[in-house]
Amino acid sequence: MATLELKKVTKTFGTTTVIHGIDLAINHGEFIVFVGPSGCGKSTLLRMIAGLEPVSTGEVTIDGAVVNDIPAAERGLAMVFQSYALYPHMSVRQNLSFGLENLKTPKPEIERRVAEAARMLQMDKLLERRPGQLSGGQRQRVAIGRAVVREPKIFLFDEPLSNLDAELRVQMRVEIGNLHQRLGNTMIYVTHDQVEAMTMADRIAVLKDGRLEQFGRPLDLYNRPANLFVAGFIGSPRMNFLTGKLASADQASATVALDAGGSVTVPCMAQAAASGAPVKLGVRPEHITVTDAGQGDVNLNVTITEQLGGESYLHGALPSGEALSVRLAGQTRVVRGDTVGLRLADPALRHLFDVASGKVFPPLT
Repeated sequence: MATLELKKVTKTFGTTTVIHGIDLAINHGEFIVFVGPSGCGKSTLLRMIAGLEPVSTGEVTIDGAVVNDIPAAERGLAMVFQSYALYPHMSVRQNLSFGLENLKTPKPEIERRVAEAARMLQMDKLLERRPGQLSGGQRQRVAIGRAVVREPKIFLFDEPLSNLDAELRVQMRVEIGNLHQRLGNTMIYVTHDQVEAMTMADRIAVLKDGRLEQFGRPLDLYNRPANLFVAGFIGSPRMNFLTGKLASADQASATVALDAGGSVTVPCMAQAAASGAPVKLGVRPEHITVTDAGQGDVNLNVTITEQLGGESYLHGALPSGEALSVRLAGQTRVVRGDTVGLRLADPALRHLFDVASGKVFPPLT
């Protein structure tokens, strides 16, 4: 078993607090992704788990034991860095075995672990090469293999794919996912790329300014974001937000007068909010359909059309000046300069947020 729990963990540098009371409970065998914009604290949080940064207050527990004062080398963790951190003068075999040799691991055991990692990561034919003779993807495999041979309780990945090109990133995402399935270890993965988070994670921790905004399964975050930040961060293209005012609300629905014109209904519990309160209506680009101008909920003046063959994107401005994007299946005849009508999804797919707090009004269950 390899469980991890963070209890009200904070991190302060001088008078500046960068991690604000994080609580997380991670189960054995889970693949957890920390995601958020640059500077949100995700790498700092990972380094505190690893023991590379001291915890200011709170507790980090592994398998129920507090490890705050246990050195990094004794926590039973292995970390894969963004920079690979390989020894350039050593062969792949030597890079894989070096850490085990320092731990005085018996030679037959080192050979077994290196051979198994090489087979698992398809590096059998690379063992005698040096890092300078490898591609970026191959070097990343070596960095991962160096963590695998340690047979850790928990794997920690700090933006391991950010130095790779787009095609290699997709390939390595698949390989890391396959590795997790084969090993079954707990893995914690840091990225700023929400696509990586959505495709790899069992659960995602969304961070902003050192605070945990939401923690849950990828589709739960996508379908039921807790606030404006999560709604806008998870999803590509991002969710559209239309400003308006709350016209009326009861226990079953809320009616919103949009700044772009017209009104829409959202099935949610907003009855505690005052009439006239500023709100934002959230609608994902794929939940909008196109019709003739004047025939939908709002009109869109199209400024950019993107044709990708299997799908199309329209970008433009509403009468209020707000930007909005639409994702359509297949190809479209709409071109730049056209004005089209938009129907804003099934009411059940709409989200309503309080501008003052940023929180979502609870949807009907």
